[in-house]
Amino acid sequence: MTPAPQDDPRTLVSTDWLAQHIKDPDLRIIDASWHMPATGRDAKAEYASAHIPGARFFDIDEISDHRSDLPHMAPPVEKFISRMRAMGIGDGHQVVIYDCTGLFSAARVWWTFRLMGKMDVAVLDGGLPKWQAEGREIEDMPPVVRDRHITVQRQSGLVKDVTQVASASKLAETEIIDARAAARFKGEAAEPRAGLRSGRIPNSKNVPFGNLLNADGTMKAPDALKTAFEAAGVDLSKPAITTCGSGVTAAILSLGLERIGHQNHALYDGSWAEWGMFDDLPIAKG
Repeated sequence: MTPAPQDDPRTLVSTDWLAQHIKDPDLRIIDASWHMPATGRDAKAEYASAHIPGARFFDIDEISDHRSDLPHMAPPVEKFISRMRAMGIGDGHQVVIYDCTGLFSAARVWWTFRLMGKMDVAVLDGGLPKWQAEGREIEDMPPVVRDRHITVQRQSGLVKDVTQVASASKLAETEIIDARAAARFKGEAAEPRAGLRSGRIPNSKNVPFGNLLNADGTMKAPDALKTAFEAAGVDLSKPAITTCGSGVTAAILSLGLERIGHQNHALYDGSWAEWGMFDDLPIAKG
């Protein structure tokens, strides 16, 4: 049995913490479950049949920038504001985000809130599986939602585009950390999205997101997180850019970095879905 995390309402909280605070009037819970298209699973339908009491569903694909051809890019500020108001999430709320995997897509929504300048946001450690394994209450009723004003101040330093990542790759002054599985990182396995080259961004390091998790889907303790990054050759004194297949699991690395006190990090939103698409961008293999 893994020990409970040190609860931090800005990064990660335990199921015990949520159970203690679930009736707080200014607490808002989000189900941020998301699945790779190939799984055939419907996260919204699963939410409708079973979720933590009071949870709202955050649709990662819908609350995104539909002006981009890339999958689930960060939403424009105006869209984020309108969707959060409709979900009854606003200023003064403590937000707790979970997913039905354990710790997978919830970190992406945590990062999205931080990108919008909202800091009182935490991921539920172990997510819905841990909550249910402990015999805690679930429901299938939609929450009663009241519109709430929300103020957003986009933190542009938390996201990088392809030009900035290409520059970071050449200069090697920033650690580019890739959350994909080792075989994909090395270019030995095909990408799940059609039409993408195999390989990695030159000068990037590989920390598969699972290396930051315990067997039960909870996040490792800060000392073990630090060890996982350092074992991959990551210099934690440098700024960092996290990346993955499409910007979802990269946020798990971002959450891990935040947990160990590394605050100079950004996420490459396009990730390999973008880099792997363009033949004029260099790749490394092996």
